[in-house]
Amino acid sequence: MSKHILMVVTTADHMNNEHSTGLWLSEFGEAYVEFAKAGHTITVASPKGGKAPVDDRSLEGEVPQEILDTAKYLENTLKLEELTELDGFDAIFLPGGHGTMFDLPENTKLQEVIRDLYEQNKVVAAVCHGPAGLVGVKLSDGTPLVSGKKVTAFTDAEEVATTLDQYMPFLLETRMRELGAHFVAAENWADHVQRDGQLITGQNPQSTISVAKEVLKQLA
Repeated sequence: MSKHILMVVTTADHMNNEHSTGLWLSEFGEAYVEFAKAGHTITVASPKGGKAPVDDRSLEGEVPQEILDTAKYLENTLKLEELTELDGFDAIFLPGGHGTMFDLPENTKLQEVIRDLYEQNKVVAAVCHGPAGLVGVKLSDGTPLVSGKKVTAFTDAEEVATTLDQYMPFLLETRMRELGAHFVAAENWADHVQRDGQLITGQNPQSTISVAKEVLKQLA
C-alpha cells in the first residue's frame, strides 16, 4: 500500500557567511530513490521553499546518474509554513548536509510537524546532519524528543575529521547527549543506524540507504 513520506531539506547555503553549504545530495537522492522504488508518494519541503541548495562537495567524485537525476525534485520545494494537513503523512525524513545545522534546529514549524507526527506514531527519520532538525523538538509533555532515546548522527569525531567543526553553531553529537539522548557512535564513516521505536537515525552519508530501508520496513 502506498504511503506518503515528507522529506524536509535545508535551504541554508552558507556557514556563517564563510563557506558555501547546502544539502548533501546523496542523502536526499538515495533515500528518494528507495522510497520511489517502493511506490510511495513523496513531498519535498524546506524552511524557505523554492530551490534547495546542494553542497558542491557532495557532487565531487563518482556520483551515480540516478542520484544526480533526483536534483530536479529540489527545484521547487514546498515551504514548511504551507504544510497544513499533516494527517496525510506516514513518515518524515530529514537528509543532512551542513546547511541543516543553520536552519533546522530553530525552525518552530518543523518542530511542530515532527512532534505531531511522532505523537501520531508516525515514522520520524533523519541521517547525518539531518538530526539537527530533531534537537529543538519537544513532546507535548515538554521533554525533548531525543531524551532517553537511542540515536546516532554525524559524530563529533567525523565533524573534526571534516575540519568544519570550527564553523558549526554546535556539535550535533554533543548537543544530543546534552538533551539526554543515548547517543551511539560507530567508527568514522561506518554504515550505522539506530532505531528506537518509530525514531530512526543514521550516522553519516554512508548510512542513508540503510536508514531508508529501515523506514520502509517500519511503513510495511
